[in-house]
Amino acid sequence: MSTATYMSTMAVDQDTAATMISGVPGKDRVPAVVPFGGSAPKVPNPDKDILGGKGLGLQEMSSIGIDVPPGFTLTTPLCQVYDKHGDLPEELWAEVDKAIARVEADLGRKFGDPENPLLFSCRSGAKISMPGMMDTVLNVGLTKETVEGLAKSTGNRRFAYDAYRRLLDMFGDVVLGIPHEAFEDKLESLKNRVGVLDDVDLTAEHLEELCESYYKVYEEYGKVFPQDAKAQVKACIGAVFGSWNSERAIKYREINQITSLLGTACNIQAMVFGNLGPTSGTGVAFSRDPGTGKNELKGEYLVNAQGEDVVAGIRTPLPIKAMEEKFPEAYDQFLKNVFKLEQHFKDMQDVEFTVENKKLWMLQCRSGKRTGQAAFMIANDMVDEGLLTPEEALLKVEPDHVQQMLHPTFASDVFSSPVYKDNIIAVGLAGGPGAAVGKVVFSTHTAEEKTAEGVILVRENTSPEDVGGMWASKGILTSRGGVTSHAAVVARGWGKPCVCGCDDILIDEEAKTFVVKETGEVFKEGDVISLNGSTGEVIRGAVPTTFPEFKGSFGRILGWADDVEDSCKVLANADSGPDAKKARELGAKGIGLTRTEHMFFDPKRLPIVRGWILQGKGLEFLGEFQRDDFKDILHEMDGLPVTIRLLDPPLHEFLPKISEVDEEFAKSLNYTDAHTLIKDIEEMHEENPMLGLRGCRLGICRSELTVMQVEAIINAAADLLEANPNAKPLPRIMVPLVGGVAEFENQALLVKRTAERVIKDRNVNVVFEVGTMIEVPRAALVSDKIAAVRDPKDGSFLCQFFSYGTNDMTQMTMGISRDDAGEFIPKYKELGIFEFDPFKTIDTEGVGWLLHLSAAKGRSVNPNLSLSVCGEHGGDPKSIEFFDKVGLDYVSCSPFRVPVARISAGSAAVRRQLKGGDGSKKQERLLKTSPMQQGRT
Repeated sequence: MSTATYMSTMAVDQDTAATMISGVPGKDRVPAVVPFGGSAPKVPNPDKDILGGKGLGLQEMSSIGIDVPPGFTLTTPLCQVYDKHGDLPEELWAEVDKAIARVEADLGRKFGDPENPLLFSCRSGAKISMPGMMDTVLNVGLTKETVEGLAKSTGNRRFAYDAYRRLLDMFGDVVLGIPHEAFEDKLESLKNRVGVLDDVDLTAEHLEELCESYYKVYEEYGKVFPQDAKAQVKACIGAVFGSWNSERAIKYREINQITSLLGTACNIQAMVFGNLGPTSGTGVAFSRDPGTGKNELKGEYLVNAQGEDVVAGIRTPLPIKAMEEKFPEAYDQFLKNVFKLEQHFKDMQDVEFTVENKKLWMLQCRSGKRTGQAAFMIANDMVDEGLLTPEEALLKVEPDHVQQMLHPTFASDVFSSPVYKDNIIAVGLAGGPGAAVGKVVFSTHTAEEKTAEGVILVRENTSPEDVGGMWASKGILTSRGGVTSHAAVVARGWGKPCVCGCDDILIDEEAKTFVVKETGEVFKEGDVISLNGSTGEVIRGAVPTTFPEFKGSFGRILGWADDVEDSCKVLANADSGPDAKKARELGAKGIGLTRTEHMFFDPKRLPIVRGWILQGKGLEFLGEFQRDDFKDILHEMDGLPVTIRLLDPPLHEFLPKISEVDEEFAKSLNYTDAHTLIKDIEEMHEENPMLGLRGCRLGICRSELTVMQVEAIINAAADLLEANPNAKPLPRIMVPLVGGVAEFENQALLVKRTAERVIKDRNVNVVFEVGTMIEVPRAALVSDKIAAVRDPKDGSFLCQFFSYGTNDMTQMTMGISRDDAGEFIPKYKELGIFEFDPFKTIDTEGVGWLLHLSAAKGRSVNPNLSLSVCGEHGGDPKSIEFFDKVGLDYVSCSPFRVPVARISAGSAAVRRQLKGGDGSKKQERLLKTSPMQQGRT
């Protein structure tokens, strides 16, 4: 391949003779290859974007004196180069050769040497951890010739051929696409023939035979295993970069909404061997319990094994504490390393290690995946330990961790009941805490297909290919693997209950059954079971669940989020007293949107609503209903603002379908015959009701509706004040769907005069505000004029707040119907046309820009104008980060999204402040960064 192909992105630095990459967004020229360990120089300020998480960890471990096998990282921008060209440039391969030569010099062994060969591992490592989703190849460099050299140099023929058969399997699977099962079948067949259960019981002769059978697998698939070490490493690097766009990796990124990464790095590291015999081993551990957050080491290890044996669940490992007896010196050093890493990174660590002939080597460290429960406890404890400040602790709790805390659990009193204790059928390892109830399924395909029914995925052990089914399931049950196996790690990261290594059951995935070994009871696909991921118990049937209480570290950390200076406050969307009560319990600082139309759909009220719409009768009865509703909401939110939107949807939504109308139905609405009712309904038909008679247009054309609703709101507040003079109802009345100044002025004056009349009649001082929902693009463009409207009576500003209805604003700005967008948005995301669904995450370049412009225009003429968002974007973490950057006062979302929004708002403000960006207050920031200042108006 011609070097000229890459001239625009890669060049050799004349001072360092290192290949550098240009054109990486937001970066200066970055190195293509970065060495670590051994004689490698320390990298100042290593960049996780460029090195990936694994590469960063190796650099940091080396820098603080922890032993890591030497190697080098091919940086993340090369992933894009490989994806575009299917190869890397020649100067890059030359640099790989130089990096290999350095490791050879450090270790005194040669790569590809037939006498004393150096071997490498080849591992992926993106900025954000994606456990098991991308590829790894171990023991790279073994050939028919070098395997004999390895056997002689170590004096351990069994070890050499064990390493070789692993390479043949992994290289065939990862690099050449030969199904892993083809190799696994040969292994199981050999074990059955010679009468052993575990791989470690195979002799050197058995393993040599197995390698020969693996060569036959290559022949069967028309593939050739390369006998040149450098050809192997080159192919493995390509496979690792290629795995970035594997189906499972793409699926994982979609599920976790991981975007804007450069790709994966590729880490080439000298092999150290845990499979040399009884003096060697390998393991995975967490510095704290990733399930509960308890401050105790949690992990597993295997003697005479390589790392994949632990994480793949091939053998059920031993608890990490057992390592103290087997390898006391290595265990002592391991504890010191883990403590040092946690202190250095100020976070719970997930580490991989190998003990080679009693010598400890650290292979990887990263911030560990954890459940929501663990995330809160760890953040809380680290503040108490003085390791973190409250602001830093907020950044350790992700929005999904909060969501997990809202998941159901088993009630404490159920454990002693017969429905639970008499139906425990098996006990495994507690892989991921929480409660799951669902129908048994045995394949990823079935789990995804039947996800709406609520399923539990049952497998011998999971692999990265099962990621879609795991996501679709309520919980996961495996018969093999430990608490650091793929199933457990992924389940914990998603907050899904998991019971793993459950040896009490025998799973037959082909027959779609599992059998309880002790009793012989058979469970078939579709049978209901419950999982207790906190205890490892599997229970027959459906055990009742409940929602957890919000106390302890959960409430404390949410309080820290609320207290972050200059952050967005979080209110809730609520349409009833019970909804408002729940919102307040979850920490909402008021109601940002009460949709009065939801009160009209009550079956007892709907006939009255229809009577008013069709015949103009009964409005006074609706007023009484609404007065009671508003009283309930204002009472629950005493002392906090309640923003009530006047009726917004088109009236036809309340009318019956023509097909529902018969004579009896017509009489129920006081019509003499069905024909007349049908005629009246047809006369109200609109071709495009979303842009028809709705919102402020309805209030202008049928002003009695606005008057009725305002009277109900102010009377409700007055009722509360009369009943309790210390009450503090704070209604805010919002005019919907304005498109210009005249519409707002018409309704705002009507609202204000009606409110003043009721207050005078009741002789009660009700404090209220008037504002508008900005959702029509024209209103956004003339926001300064709307905000500037004054009351001709007293000269005060009529508009006291803007609340952005980002759902309709997105529809009208982008020209997309939210109800029909599901037909094409998934395809748009797949093709990269949309990065996110714009109805879930705000379109910052279009809708967001318009919102920012409107907010700045309004605030520029009315300095005390309150600015907020009341669409469901107000509960989306990515959108909240944008709203914080803009400088809005608050966001509002559905009650159960309030805790997520609180963490997101606090974290967004902390991140903004830590970045050293604009530290000005909201009002300054809003105007300074607005499109008006950028000349884009």
